[in-house]
Amino acid sequence: MPHGHVPHLVIVGGGFAGLWATRALASARLRITLIDRRNHHLFQPLLYQVATAGLSSPDIAAPLRHILGKQRNVDVRLGEVTAIDKRNRQVLLGDGTHMEYDLLLVASGATHAYFGHDEWAKDAPGLKTLDDALLLRRKLLLAFERAEAEPDPQKKAAWLSFAVVGGGPTGVELAGTLAEIARHTLKNEFRHINPASAKVRLVEAGPRVLSSFPEVLSLKARRQLEKLGVEVLTGTAVTHIDGNGFQLGDTHIPARTVVWAAGVAASPLARTLEVPLDRAGRVQVQPDLSLPGHPEVFVAGDLATLTQDNGRPVPGVAPAAKQMGKYVATLIRARLDNKPAPPPFRYRDQGNLATIGRMAAIVHMGKLQLSGLLAWWFWLAAHVFFLIGFRNRLVVLLNWAVAYWSYQRSARIILGNPYDDRKPGPP
Repeated sequence: MPHGHVPHLVIVGGGFAGLWATRALASARLRITLIDRRNHHLFQPLLYQVATAGLSSPDIAAPLRHILGKQRNVDVRLGEVTAIDKRNRQVLLGDGTHMEYDLLLVASGATHAYFGHDEWAKDAPGLKTLDDALLLRRKLLLAFERAEAEPDPQKKAAWLSFAVVGGGPTGVELAGTLAEIARHTLKNEFRHINPASAKVRLVEAGPRVLSSFPEVLSLKARRQLEKLGVEVLTGTAVTHIDGNGFQLGDTHIPARTVVWAAGVAASPLARTLEVPLDRAGRVQVQPDLSLPGHPEVFVAGDLATLTQDNGRPVPGVAPAAKQMGKYVATLIRARLDNKPAPPPFRYRDQGNLATIGRMAAIVHMGKLQLSGLLAWWFWLAAHVFFLIGFRNRLVVLLNWAVAYWSYQRSARIILGNPYDDRKPGPP
C-alpha cells in the first residue's frame, strides 16, 4: 500500500463476528465500513423469547449506530451486499452502487434450510431475524384466538395443535416455552377453549433431541419437555408440510401452526465468492480464516466452515462467531504493524447451554454437566451477561423476574390487522 494510505476495511454483517471484529479494531489505523441489511445487532440466542412474547424486540437488539457511535474509525452503512468482485476488490450493493476495499471481512450469517422443500417456508416459518420472530409471535397468539372463535371441534383442535420441526436448541426452547404459555400464561383467559388442552409436538428426524449434548443430558431434556406437556417425536422425518398440518411417514397430523427449526444454510452471498463450499453452502476457509489465494478476504461466523483438530467443524454458535471476529481483528492488526501473524485460528469451546422452560435447562461445559433448576440459573446468568447494553440487561432481568413469579409474558400483544395473518405488525 502507498505510504500514508489508510487501508479501508469493509465488514459485511453486523452480527457477532462482524461486530466483535469492528470493536476490536477501535484504535487501529483503518477506515472501517460496516454494512448490514438491518440497522441493528441482534442477540439471536434470545430470539425465541420475542417469538413467544416473553421479550420485546428492543430488549434483544440495539442499533448499530448506537453501539459504534463513539468509535471514530467506523462508518455504518445500511445496505444489502449482493455480490463480491475479488478481482477489482469491490463489494456490489443492491442499489447498484459499489464500494472498494483493501481488506474485506464477510460475515453475513445464515438463513433457513428446508432440505430441498422451499415450498414449506410459507406454512412453516423459521426463526432467524426479528421479522421472523414477530411473524411467529403473531401466528402463535392468533392460533388461540382462532380456536376460541371456531365452532367446529375438529377445526378447533387443529388450531390448538402446534408443531416444532427440529430438535436442536431453538426447537427445544420454542416447544418448551409454547407449552408453558398454553398451560400457565393463558390460563383462565378464554371462555370457549381450554388453552391447556393444546397439543405441542417437537419433531426430530434423528434418534434424540439436542444431539450436540451428551446423551445423558439429551435424555434429561426430553424428560423435562415431556413433564411440561410436550410430545417428543424422534426417529421420523417430516415428509410434507402444508397449511393444514404435516406428514410423518404415512400419517398426516393436523396442525395449523408449524414452526421450522430443523436446518440452516449459509447466506447466498457465499456463492459469489467463487470458492469451494460445503453442503450447507458455507465457505471453506484457510486456517487463518482467509480465502485461498486472497489473503485480503476473510470469512467468519456462520458463513465459514473450518475443521478443528478433533475432525469436527467449528460449530455455528455465537461464541465461535465472536472468537472468529476477534481473531480476524488480531491478524489485521499484526499486518498493519508489520508483526508476525498470530497462530492459526483455534476455537475455544465454552460449552453448550439450552433452556427447556421455567426452571428447566441443561448445561454442558467440559466435565461439568448440569440439568434442572441449577442449570436454568446458569443459563439465565450467561445470557443476561452477554446482552449488549445495560438497558437490555436490566429490562430482560425485570421481565424474567415478573415471568418467574406470575407466568405472564410482557409482549403478548397482537398488532396490525388480526384478519391478515401475513403481516407481523410492528415490534
